[in-house]
Amino acid sequence: MTSPALPSESDAAVLEAVATGIPSALSDLGHLVRIPGMAWPAFDQTQLERSADAVATLARDTGVFDEVRVLRAAIPGTDEHGQPAVLATRAARNGKPTILLYAHHDVQPPGDDALWETPPFEPTVRDGRLYGRGAADDKAGIMAHIGAIRAVSSVLGADLDLGIAMFIEGEEEYGSRSFAQFLADNRDALRADAIVVADSGNWDSVTPGLTVSLRGNARFTMKVRTLDHASHSGMFGGAVPDAMMATVRLLSTLWNADGSVAVEGMTSREAETPEYAEATLRDEAGLLPGTMPIGDGTILSRIWNKPSVTVIGIDATSVSAASNTLLPEVTVVISARVAPGQTGQEAYDALERHLRDHAPFGAELSFSDVDLGNPFLVDTSGWAVSLTRDAMRDGYGVAPVDLGVGGSIPFIADLVREFPDAQILVTGVEDPHSRAHSPNESLHLDTFRHAVATEALLLARMNAVEL
Repeated sequence: MTSPALPSESDAAVLEAVATGIPSALSDLGHLVRIPGMAWPAFDQTQLERSADAVATLARDTGVFDEVRVLRAAIPGTDEHGQPAVLATRAARNGKPTILLYAHHDVQPPGDDALWETPPFEPTVRDGRLYGRGAADDKAGIMAHIGAIRAVSSVLGADLDLGIAMFIEGEEEYGSRSFAQFLADNRDALRADAIVVADSGNWDSVTPGLTVSLRGNARFTMKVRTLDHASHSGMFGGAVPDAMMATVRLLSTLWNADGSVAVEGMTSREAETPEYAEATLRDEAGLLPGTMPIGDGTILSRIWNKPSVTVIGIDATSVSAASNTLLPEVTVVISARVAPGQTGQEAYDALERHLRDHAPFGAELSFSDVDLGNPFLVDTSGWAVSLTRDAMRDGYGVAPVDLGVGGSIPFIADLVREFPDAQILVTGVEDPHSRAHSPNESLHLDTFRHAVATEALLLARMNAVEL
């Protein structure tokens, strides 16, 4: 394999094409943000079909792909199919490599509209940022791919021999339930030498990041029961443990006094992390002035290389409906992040064992809706990784940082299994203030411009690689 350097004049032409195309890319991004495509059954599923069709049209209009299809795959173990995904393919020519570009067009629910400064599905620009649900996660990832393809094809024209596959998923936020089957069904169309997963973030709004490690996840529902019916808290309180008391006592055993995870069997990874000040954490996370960080070790080691456990949902009597009653049962949803080096199954087994061993007052526990994903460590020795770092440096004008990420992208394990020889490059358009999944999600516009430039340079330079 040889990878001759792209002449500087070609670099300049690609970057000029990117700059020319940014207004159109942002306009198209705004159109996508206006489509409220959420994969949860409670939402209008025709919006996901609209979203997929819109992405397919964008892909076709590049004029680059040999074929563009909207497809669904079966969900294993059910009679259902997953949400619509877009698959666009272009065969490599003249011995050039193939690159697979991934993003997703579904979004998180907006939550309480009152918490948004502007309507979540009305794209709004202010202070150098584009606000709207999906503006960063991950419709900007889609438009980074489209914008880069437009720029490169306009410069290279008939000399574009690079193979390109683009897979835009429709249910990433809902657990990628049909992802593995989609890969199996379309293995030949998706096979590539390098895979860009544009669903991560950057060090900050001006410094690019190449994600080299991701935590895994173990999410599940736990029901705690102590009574076979509700009872009067005055008549029996003090002698009978209600489910809320048992749940509070049980959940408190999951953490040490400093907030670090106290579950035996959940492991950590030893690795160096860059300098990251507590003041930066406070700014980026919105930590209140009187609230202290939790855990031990460097701040980034806590986020990148150690496990975490969070209670993300609870079913119990609401405040407005509260009465003097002993609750017979309480249900919680627990989301754990799993450090690189341990599987999601191992972490879940440790959690379930811990909870059963620490159940107070003989409370009955039941577990359901288990969702697991494995951590991921990137092999950074490959030629595509080197090309990506160089493209980031030239696209942003700043050397990239190798990042760990505390979040999870569980389907990467499926990509590794199906395409073991492919180099996986986890990139993104988010910065620490994007607030993905939260109210007032936004995209930093300069970061987007740099991300498109980076990917365009990467595609052009891959077009110069001889396999």
